[in-house]
Amino acid sequence: MADTSFYATGKRKCAVARVWLKTGDGQFTVNKRDADEFFMRESTKMVMRQSLELLEMTDKYDVWATVKGGGHSAQAEALRHGIARALVEADTGFHAALKKAGFLTRDARKKERKKYGQPGARKRFQYSKR
Repeated sequence: MADTSFYATGKRKCAVARVWLKTGDGQFTVNKRDADEFFMRESTKMVMRQSLELLEMTDKYDVWATVKGGGHSAQAEALRHGIARALVEADTGFHAALKKAGFLTRDARKKERKKYGQPGARKRFQYSKR
């Protein structure tokens, strides 16, 4: 496992994260910036590290990722999904714990499209009987 890298893709809503894991000391790089600089909110920082913290591997792997699309929360969740998939690539023994935590499941919820004859996806125009 010396100096080998593992690649995986994570997705959430319209956000796509391409993740490379490499053995190292726990550095996080997202879009060529430090992850703490890229994600401002504490909640998004916590979400992106969840899959590594579950396995207590935060200081064993360096994470290098590119993220496109979506908002900050969706990007963090896509990153978590990608890291989990890359960890399974690294060692298949991690699969059971990550699957139980729900980090390997692609969250399929997306924004529902607007329909014609309505102002939004579900909302209707005001109805007047008289």
